[in-house]
Amino acid sequence: MDAQHDKATPLIAGLTVAAAALAGRYSIQAWNAYKARPVVPRMRKFYEGGFQPTMTRREAGLILGVRENAHPEKVKEAHKKVMVANHPDAGGSHYLASKINEAKDILLGKTKGGGSAF
Repeated sequence: MDAQHDKATPLIAGLTVAAAALAGRYSIQAWNAYKARPVVPRMRKFYEGGFQPTMTRREAGLILGVRENAHPEKVKEAHKKVMVANHPDAGGSHYLASKINEAKDILLGKTKGGGSAF
């Protein structure tokens, strides 16, 4: 039985080395595929594009990133987040700030009728 065991040891060692080599090759291919994947921004996208002459509820929702019929607390929370990112005191645009405020007012039903100051 010792003779059979002596013949099997190199076979088992060879299979182990081959399995390790295949696993290493697969790992390298998987890593290269992982590195080559397109970079997806992790930030949530906000409304992009020009503004309509008169802001609609749909446009207001897109600007704040909420639904047109969102709960007032969600509207206020979204307004705060967008305003922090675009506040004029922090280098943001006065025009964008006025549009963000107008969007909040429209969704909360506090429209003044005049629209934005710009």
